[in-house]
Amino acid sequence: MNSLIDKYNIPGPRYTSYPTVPYWENESFSSGKWQNTVIKAFNESNAEEGISIYIHLPFCENLCTFCACHKRITKQHSVETPYLESVLKEWKLYLDLFKSEVGSPNSEEIQSLNHSITPKLKELHLGGGTPTFFSPENLKILLEGIFSTVEIAENPEFSFEGHPNNTTKEHLQTLYDLGFRRCSFGVQDYDLKVQKAINRIQPFENVKNVTEWAREIGYKSVSHDLVFGLPHQSWEAMELTIRKTLELKPDRLAFYSYAHVPWIKGVGQRGFDENDLPSGEEKRKLYENGKKLLEDLGYIEVGMDHFSLESDDLYQSLIQKKLHRNFMGYTSSNTQLMVGLGMSAISDSWYGFAQNEKTVEDYQKRVEEGKIPVFRGHILNEEDLIIRRHILNLMCHLETEFTDKNTFAELPEALEKLKEMQEDGLVELSEDFVKITEKGRVFTRNVAMAFDLRMMRKMPETRLFSMTV
Repeated sequence: MNSLIDKYNIPGPRYTSYPTVPYWENESFSSGKWQNTVIKAFNESNAEEGISIYIHLPFCENLCTFCACHKRITKQHSVETPYLESVLKEWKLYLDLFKSEVGSPNSEEIQSLNHSITPKLKELHLGGGTPTFFSPENLKILLEGIFSTVEIAENPEFSFEGHPNNTTKEHLQTLYDLGFRRCSFGVQDYDLKVQKAINRIQPFENVKNVTEWAREIGYKSVSHDLVFGLPHQSWEAMELTIRKTLELKPDRLAFYSYAHVPWIKGVGQRGFDENDLPSGEEKRKLYENGKKLLEDLGYIEVGMDHFSLESDDLYQSLIQKKLHRNFMGYTSSNTQLMVGLGMSAISDSWYGFAQNEKTVEDYQKRVEEGKIPVFRGHILNEEDLIIRRHILNLMCHLETEFTDKNTFAELPEALEKLKEMQEDGLVELSEDFVKITEKGRVFTRNVAMAFDLRMMRKMPETRLFSMTV
């Protein structure tokens, strides 16, 4: 396996979307085109499956130097109310859009109608930043403002990310009372030397408290995030982190490879010397030993980077072929339309992607102007939609099938690219089928890259992505 990782550990996308963000056609994108795809997706899916909402809550009191998220560092909690007011105003813009219909074919015109359509909310996720930077009272105001405008679907999936250092029992109880049943806590590593390097000092006791509080209150799924490949990380310390995590037996685990992309994220990820990062061999050991230990302790790998107990919805969705992947990561429910609210949030209508303004000031200014605050995006063509489905199949189910309806001109070339991986035992191939083997699971991103036509036609001239392993 060591030689295979040396061979295939190359820069590559994580495929939370296809096309990936660097290949979006921003030049031909417009807010009008995006809004038309939203109306189309809403009309096709709302009555049956409902919609998803992702709310980006970007504020953090301290900068974690491993973080690649869009955030705003501040200790001034006076920012909470004006920001949440902007989010609710943005949501109102989408509510108005849902009452519209698209114009004539190939037109960006949107016709305003007077009929009332109530969104059915199936999935809601609070991400950041640090959602628990906000007070329980303000989170309640935000969520009740949204819930008053929607119909809650049967068995909704409401989840949030919490920082163990500032998530209170009141946070957990307030969100539970509003329908949240899943929470996720960023652990990363319990080794103090690693924590100091990434500026994330977080005692085990804090994680233990929030995990036990969540269970006492009634949350059905508690997730912990671990990261391998961080500065100063050793297997001995990582093993201790995993075993301490397993003392709390979270229902889900994310075991992420640290994405070192300081050329994109700037000063935040240069908070330590790059020589402090584990070597390729050391990082391989962290991944392989960590995965084996998690499996020995009863966790089942789901998709890529995620593990769960058999009792968790994530595993059940895998068995039922309902696992989905989007900008929120892996989800156990699948909605066609995901509306991203807040600074830098990304929305997905299946037919298009759109990202909001990336600073708080620009985001709030656009919303105050009465405009949906997107600044870039991509409208998928027919070929994009075919490739997107194949890559999604590979990322979620580790296999995909080709038929007359979903083939594409470069399929023979894509399959030829996988021949070497077939020889290495990483994939099973036929003219109409690709399946990633258990041995090849760690190389899922590499397999997906063989079908990335946009990358195939225009290889990046500079480094855009983190390493695949």
